[in-house]
Amino acid sequence: MVEISVVVPVRNESENIKLFLQSTENTLNKLGKSYEIIFSLDPSTDDTENIILNEIKRNKNIKLLVLSRRFGQPAATMAGINYCKGSYCVVIDVDLQDPPELIEKMYDKIISGYDVVYAKRKSRKGETFIKRKISSLGYYLINKLSDVHIPREAGDYRIVSRKVINQLNELNESHGFLRGMVAFVGFNQTHVEYDRQERSAGKSKYNKFFGSLKIGLNGLIGFSSRPLFIMSIFGFVLAFLSFLLGMWYIFQKISGINLTPGLTTTVILISFFAGVQLLGLGLVGEYVGRIYDEFKKRPKYILDKKINFDE
Repeated sequence: MVEISVVVPVRNESENIKLFLQSTENTLNKLGKSYEIIFSLDPSTDDTENIILNEIKRNKNIKLLVLSRRFGQPAATMAGINYCKGSYCVVIDVDLQDPPELIEKMYDKIISGYDVVYAKRKSRKGETFIKRKISSLGYYLINKLSDVHIPREAGDYRIVSRKVINQLNELNESHGFLRGMVAFVGFNQTHVEYDRQERSAGKSKYNKFFGSLKIGLNGLIGFSSRPLFIMSIFGFVLAFLSFLLGMWYIFQKISGINLTPGLTTTVILISFFAGVQLLGLGLVGEYVGRIYDEFKKRPKYILDKKINFDE
């Protein structure tokens, strides 16, 4: 039996692998529990895979999953969770922004009677003011509109029990939003706080322009249909305002008053309503696209290699 599985999604992180393993192995050895470290690799253009293979020769508790193509971090994370054997599973990034030393505190907390212990950020070093505000706004909107509560200032760094692992493996969602899925599963959850550090080395693979937007849409659309209801209400309000505007034009014609500008008003109104319609179509399209993806029942990922796993 393995007590703790550590799942690490990676892509082009050759500069961080050895530093991460040094810190993680020290923490796990200090706990004195059996463990496995599963690297789930999106195919990389650097030497990440070879470095991990060399580390496996040194430590047989290290394992490697290689995806057949780039499926993205959520799919890589779920691949590691699907193949882990531990009574508890830790999900952590390799860049050392989330300190592996926190695993000891999270493990002590989860064995006291919890099923999920997530790491909550007290501070976020290396992030701009705008990035922090966008993230905070995103969590606020998700929790206001979503059907499940997703903790604020919490990423994917967490430890979950085998009970939660089994439930996550039963969920067959194409768009894996781990923090939302764990919130959906429920059970007894708590958190530990920490200060998030800057990257140890290398450049972030996170898209600073669209990354937060994509995460926000995954959380909102994947766990709530309320945006569709809100768009319906918005459409009703606009239709009512259009009716009042039409009555105002009729009143002007009847009374002989000519107060409303002609072409400018028409252009503004057409542009406004066209924008609203496109927004509504885009929102509906997001939901329809996800229905289409789920209906096809394609696998979330395809493995190319499994290294150091028992067949």
